[in-house]
Amino acid sequence: MTLRALLALHAFVTAAAGIVLAIVPAAIPAAVGIVLDPSAYLVAYFISGAEFAIAYLSLRAVTLQGEALRLAVQTIVVFHAATGLLEMYALLQGVDPRLWLNLILRIIVIILFSWFGRRLSYA
Repeated sequence: MTLRALLALHAFVTAAAGIVLAIVPAAIPAAVGIVLDPSAYLVAYFISGAEFAIAYLSLRAVTLQGEALRLAVQTIVVFHAATGLLEMYALLQGVDPRLWLNLILRIIVIILFSWFGRRLSYA
């Protein structure tokens, strides 16, 4: 796998999450035991918007080089690291332990992007 293939895969998966959150806002939270009342769907819509933005960044980064590509990769790592820290906080608050699976997936994404992004030149 190359960095560009990883970016394309990430764009696809992230866009899919954005679509699910936009169309069926309660579905993803329900997967980890969170009941989202229809009055709270706006929260899912905001997250959907963030997913679409990250998917767009990933898709566009496929064609980038140099500093722009490095910045895109670092932004993806920061997004997943920040979200992972917030998921850990939620787990400490007593959220359904199934959220650990999502946290593990985020850690894998962080490792993959850090690994493939490490060779980007700073010249």
